[in-house]
Amino acid sequence: MRSTIMTLAFLLNAVWLFSQDDVFSNKTNIALEKVIRDYPNRFHNIRGEIISQHAQAAEYKSTISVPGASYCSIWKYTVAKNEVYNWNCTTFNSPNFMQARAKFKEVYDQIENTIIKIEGQKPFILNAQYRTPTELHNTNSLSFELLPATEEMKNLKVDLSLDKEANIWKVKLSVYEGERMISSSTAAVQ
Repeated sequence: MRSTIMTLAFLLNAVWLFSQDDVFSNKTNIALEKVIRDYPNRFHNIRGEIISQHAQAAEYKSTISVPGASYCSIWKYTVAKNEVYNWNCTTFNSPNFMQARAKFKEVYDQIENTIIKIEGQKPFILNAQYRTPTELHNTNSLSFELLPATEEMKNLKVDLSLDKEANIWKVKLSVYEGERMISSSTAAVQ
């Protein structure tokens, strides 16, 4: 009787654990996974209303945001009759470098080794070698590799950066295709 109760308690505990919504995930990598899943759709499913439009670029509000982020948007660039899309999210702003560096490390820890599952494709892992940012550089960035990189996702890039803009340190997360395009707000600072 006692072994039956113990077995039943164990099974109920196991069912409860596995029924939790991704027990081992965090909200940053859940948001990032949603963004990456929509990459093959050119971020169509997460693109909100248009914020601004220029001759060769348009900025849209992102419907997916990293928790605590101050700003997330999607940029569409028209280059040689091709459209290129970038998802950018500012996850933290501070004039204090040490606070920004701590947030950079926190976001890195939340993303490192994230397993991304896209329907119809093999899962892949986001991986990057951590380098401690230095205040001597206005831009500190890490590029995550997709392991293994599938044919459809080979042009996808995921970057985490700590940038100094007008004496404010910003932690940014970007998902983009091919070469990184610079948004007009960033271009004005550089």
